[in-house]
Amino acid sequence: MVSTGPSYGSAADDYGARVRPALAAVLLALLAGCGSDGAALAGPDAPGSPGRAVAATTPAICGPLRVTTLGRVRTPAAAELSGLVQSPDQPGVLWTHNDSGDRPRVLALSTGGALRGDLAVPGAQAIDWEDLALGPGAPGAGRALYLADIGDNAADRDMVELYRVPEPRLPAGTATAPADRLVLRYPDGPHDAETLLVEPGTGEIAIVTKAITGASAVYVTAPWRTAGNATRTLRRTGTLALGLGGLATGGDVSADRRTVVVRTYTGFVAWRKRPGDTLAATLRRTPCRGRTTFPGERQGEALGLAADGRSFVTVPEGARPLLRRYAAAGR
Repeated sequence: MVSTGPSYGSAADDYGARVRPALAAVLLALLAGCGSDGAALAGPDAPGSPGRAVAATTPAICGPLRVTTLGRVRTPAAAELSGLVQSPDQPGVLWTHNDSGDRPRVLALSTGGALRGDLAVPGAQAIDWEDLALGPGAPGAGRALYLADIGDNAADRDMVELYRVPEPRLPAGTATAPADRLVLRYPDGPHDAETLLVEPGTGEIAIVTKAITGASAVYVTAPWRTAGNATRTLRRTGTLALGLGGLATGGDVSADRRTVVVRTYTGFVAWRKRPGDTLAATLRRTPCRGRTTFPGERQGEALGLAADGRSFVTVPEGARPLLRRYAAAGR
């Protein structure tokens, strides 16, 4: 989390809010001078070879994009938005949440920015929520929201958590169902992370870390198929090379299971997921690079794909932020 708007965090967070954006800008300038124009993933199946396995097809969002401003988020509750998903079952509904310092809650927005729900999450705590995803719920529970309490600016958390609740149906009350909790540990010590990916069909879970070097580690765990709480150790499957200064701040998997995207403050990379491939296998292939730099987003961490993966919505942090849709040309 790097904040330019209202901050709920500590003094260390405030220091980072002043220093990190400037540092990132310097590093991105250095990156531009080096002529880096792609992202590659090195891992067990693709050791350090950026062009070894290029995707057979390219996601539509990597082509020309048409940008539409949808509206402003019109609630003071949204002060530091850090995650976003589009509901495939409730058209026009966006689920989101605030960054560190807020109470455990999810917000439902219209695509125009109106508040449609402000729901507490019983049984959860909010240390540093950074992303959310939609995936399979507990057996018989349908689709669920996965809330990622995975931020760790100081890299000192022995464990991080995911919370899972059935996706609320709107209009809703004031709270979600009680949350299940999945405690996760990294096999090699703490990491800061802001990106959660959940495979909508299988429920496979992936976390992408945030690194100033642009070398973001990818960790996965098996689907969370049981109700109630659980504890696991993640498995490292590769390193996503986003380029110097490429800080992974969010991501998503489309509901049709065909498009995977990871964003930074100034761009994104995407993959076409092949039928039968795991997220781990998909992220070991070379992604395509999007053609936008997210103009007007001083600090953007959230991105939610449409169900068909041919467009996405973003929202930056700060008061009354703008919602924007980026759609593949011709859509």
